[in-house]
Amino acid sequence: MSGGAPIVVHRPSPSGGRRVTVERRGRAEVLGLAHSDRDLVVFLERAGMSDPDGILDDPRWVEWRGGRAHEWDAA
Repeated sequence: MSGGAPIVVHRPSPSGGRRVTVERRGRAEVLGLAHSDRDLVVFLERAGMSDPDGILDDPRWVEWRGGRAHEWDAA
């Protein structure tokens, strides 16, 4: 981890949804385009997180960029 949270939920896209990335081995890996908290949890489970629901609001793990946390509508 380069000092920030290893999981980034990027700003909402014009068509809706938010890109989700995780930092692994110094590189950002795209997990997918989430349209809801449930999508985000599924992506994090697939990435190997054991308690993804428990970290969504923890800034040590998840950084919400370009919009409020848990908002998924188009920009």
